[in-house]
Amino acid sequence: MTKKTTSKKVSPKKSPVKATSDKKAVAAKEPATIKTMPLKHELLGSLKEARLANPFEQLGLIKNPISDGFLLRAWLPDATSVSFSALDDSGISGELLKVYEDGLFEINLPQVTDKFVYQLDAQYKSDSHQFIDPYQFHEIAFDGLSTLHEAPQNVYHTLGAQLKTVTVDGVEVSGVRFIVYAPNASSVSLISAENHWDGQRNPMQRSWCGHWVLFIPGLAAGCAYKFELKDGLGNRLPHKADPVGFQAELYPSHSSIVVDHDAYQWNDDAWRASQLGDKRYAAMSIYEVHLGSWKRKNENGHERMLTYRELASDLLPYLVEMGYTHLEVLPISEFPFDGSWGYQPVGLFAATSRFGDADDLKYFIDQCHQAGIGVIVDWVPAHFPSDPHGLARFDGTPLYEYEDPRRGWHPDWNSYIYDFGRDNVRQFLVASALIWLDKFHVDGLRVDAVASMLYWDYSREEGEWVPNVDGGNHNYEAISLLKWFNEEVYKQYPHAMTIAEESTAFSGVSKPTFDGGLGFGFKWNMGWMHDTLSYMQQDPMYRKYHHHEMTFAMVYHYNEHFVLPISHDEVVHGKKSMLEKMPGDEWQGAANLRAYMGYMYGHPGKKLNFMGGEIAQAREWNHNQSLDWDLLSYDKHKGQKQLICDLNHFYKSHSAMYESDYEPQGFAWLDHSDGENSVVSFIRYNIAKTEHVICVSNFTPVPRERYRLPVDEAGQYEVVLNTDSEYYWGSNYQMGDQMGVFNSEDYPWQGKDHSIVLNLPPLSTVYLKKKGS
Repeated sequence: MTKKTTSKKVSPKKSPVKATSDKKAVAAKEPATIKTMPLKHELLGSLKEARLANPFEQLGLIKNPISDGFLLRAWLPDATSVSFSALDDSGISGELLKVYEDGLFEINLPQVTDKFVYQLDAQYKSDSHQFIDPYQFHEIAFDGLSTLHEAPQNVYHTLGAQLKTVTVDGVEVSGVRFIVYAPNASSVSLISAENHWDGQRNPMQRSWCGHWVLFIPGLAAGCAYKFELKDGLGNRLPHKADPVGFQAELYPSHSSIVVDHDAYQWNDDAWRASQLGDKRYAAMSIYEVHLGSWKRKNENGHERMLTYRELASDLLPYLVEMGYTHLEVLPISEFPFDGSWGYQPVGLFAATSRFGDADDLKYFIDQCHQAGIGVIVDWVPAHFPSDPHGLARFDGTPLYEYEDPRRGWHPDWNSYIYDFGRDNVRQFLVASALIWLDKFHVDGLRVDAVASMLYWDYSREEGEWVPNVDGGNHNYEAISLLKWFNEEVYKQYPHAMTIAEESTAFSGVSKPTFDGGLGFGFKWNMGWMHDTLSYMQQDPMYRKYHHHEMTFAMVYHYNEHFVLPISHDEVVHGKKSMLEKMPGDEWQGAANLRAYMGYMYGHPGKKLNFMGGEIAQAREWNHNQSLDWDLLSYDKHKGQKQLICDLNHFYKSHSAMYESDYEPQGFAWLDHSDGENSVVSFIRYNIAKTEHVICVSNFTPVPRERYRLPVDEAGQYEVVLNTDSEYYWGSNYQMGDQMGVFNSEDYPWQGKDHSIVLNLPPLSTVYLKKKGS
């Protein structure tokens, strides 16, 4: 396999050769006349046709069943001669006999009583190749398989390409151990550049449980590889990438790459220790980003994506400046098609190579943590694409997907659906989540398309789905998988969080599993997003007829731990950008967006906004283009950016805005019924009720003069944020006579003993606080 001999450390040991006056000669003398094991014709055929399933029984140093000692057999197509030499101090060596012209070599060692570690020296017509024979490492190849199912993380500790350094009989050997699960394959070979991508040369050994194993000495991190499989009938399948590969080459190769996950030295211990608190009571303003289109670099007239390390230099300072608490990245598990945005992943254990290698991503996340930014990644366990190098019909059978297309094929996304009831799939999926928390130190996993997992009839018509055992539409297998996933995450990584993108009324998504829930930490509130955006797209003249759309979310808010999402899905496929959704002329459109953002930050629930909204991006998001950063040369867009920056910093610095998001005592309506004026007002409290913030929104372009607002206590109330400020490209409408400070009156209003009177600016949201509180 390799042209470099692994360095050896030889320590004295008892010779494996019987006492003789010339150990070397005993092995090497008269190679053409030694006794050999009778060869069956099918062995040679199996080797030539790459269908040998038990190479440890046929190749390497094996017991000779017809005479004393051992037989050393090597399969080296195109070699002209082969010799061997022990790597210990025994001095044994010799030349193998070429017993078949196709490349099968043997030597009988009748006086050898114990196995020893050796290397081969193969001569070719124009080259030579010295290497340690992989077929002498049976125990190393199988190491860890017996405990594979004791914990899901054992999947990525055992399967895939694992770097190993072992000492055998005093000889230290380093290399890569490969294990792949393909129980229905008739044969599997490892292929790489080192063996000319030839499936004949490195057949893998089948295990009792359907795994195929092989340890290749001399290989190291950076080696590209794939697997060549044959189905149960012996038909060769498309070359497959490693399902548990830790890195992969991009199109057209899609080869897996060996990774040393222990190489990177982390510097984020302080950050991780700081994250052990309950996230429900913490500020969370998430910036959702597609790494490939946030910003691009122009080189030689062509735009290219930024690397992970460039993003650390460019994106990270921006996050800090803008006051976000978390970064959420669209899926970065390896995926073949750019246009899927990562939501059709093939390599769930591999960070995409589009932006660099695994260590580059670790550096980026490490830098985020050191700057105080948490990192959430989108995880996609609901489905996978049909690319031939991927999981589809992996060993010639539906190994990862449901066999019945009414369960195993997703019509909306033209992709396969995982078989959530199979143990190997369940272990695989949970492990693929844990590796991001373990090896990449991410702080959270946002789970995509949960609704499609929960229901058999998701996006299917009558007759296109199969009910569960009780005749219903719930997928019990997916439900139990999601519960197990959440239990494992919170048990092993208590500082982390899980977030569900779930669009139905399924009960208990963010309740603990011991309380009958799915166990997620948070759930996206798709209903809030849909209702409020529907309202904002109405002409202000008609908003009074849709007033409930801005208030209805509080009816069910305490059923879940909601995140308010304005995600990438809302600014593509003809839905228009956030700015374009807003009605009215240029000024009104921008003012509508500012008012909406102020309302969102005041509303209970954690916040998520997709990139571009903070600069009032005018066009829809395009994954092939950078955001239009040149817009910031215009006051309108500069104003929007400044508003989001100020909202984030205000939000983080006032516990009333986040601490009791999920506590009923942390919120109270001041007036939810003023549809005639399209005004919404409420108050936010912290848990101790030592701080409160009043939020009032006017969703019409008509200023509301002398608008009376109830307040809890007598005193002076001052404006602490106004989306209509000139700093944000607002009209700076005069709210009163005292520079934004309002004295309460002993005038009962809306059930409270005190009230204030102010002028509400057009299309605005205003925050007020009692002075001195």
